[in-house]
Amino acid sequence: LHHKKHHQTYVNSLNAAEQAYAKATTPKERIALQSALKFNGGGHINHSLFWKNLAPAKSEGKGVGGAISDGPLKSAIEQNWGSVDTFAKEFNATTASIQGSGWGWLGLNPATKRLEITTTANQDPLLSHVPIIGVDIWEHAF
Repeated sequence: LHHKKHHQTYVNSLNAAEQAYAKATTPKERIALQSALKFNGGGHINHSLFWKNLAPAKSEGKGVGGAISDGPLKSAIEQNWGSVDTFAKEFNATTASIQGSGWGWLGLNPATKRLEITTTANQDPLLSHVPIIGVDIWEHAF
């Protein structure tokens, strides 16, 4: 449902907005399309990243989802938060504090070269960081 309905709607709406933008002949017409391009473009970008984050649950014996294997990501998380559990608690607390709809992110801050937990509202993509993990916090995601 989430993939075939919600994500597909963002793709279809983005395509329609892009077609309308290409046909627009005045700045006023183009400006009027900005919110549709941002919202649906962000929804498509965010969900495309989101699907790459998912894996079958390790706890159900079907895959490795929910576990962070040894490697650079786990090392960086442990360096920043002390443990994966502490990171998970802070990530959950941060995303739970989103009022309304939005996204929770683990991103690399390009200025500090450190991982940080951050959020974006609505379907706004993460622009301030390099996205590593994105979690859809919209009500349709649960």
